[in-house]
Amino acid sequence: MNKMYDNKRFRSVVNTENGEVGAETVFHYRQDGNLVWADYAGGSIVKGFLLATVQPDGSLDMRYQHVNQTGDLMTGRCRSTPEFLADGRLRLHERWQWTSGDLSSGESIVEEFTETNA
Repeated sequence: MNKMYDNKRFRSVVNTENGEVGAETVFHYRQDGNLVWADYAGGSIVKGFLLATVQPDGSLDMRYQHVNQTGDLMTGRCRSTPEFLADGRLRLHERWQWTSGDLSSGESIVEEFTETNA
């Protein structure tokens, strides 16, 4: 299986108001076969982890959990659909829902970044 997510770093570029991830949040993805995981932190997120499986269409079926700056443990589920940008980087279009707190849902976009476009 193609390791299209392995060792990539992503940053949020768009998020709905009820989300906690922001431009300061950095995700570091890893991949082994169809298993993807990442740790993330920054902005309102103290520490977070996600676990996903790669679907036949290349999208990610994901579960995530993090602790925010106020000490709340937050959990949720997400479907991330990849888009390849003209420069070869990945953009992920995400539809997510909290499984804790108010159980609201939202949409976000994260983009791969490298040292040259950080």
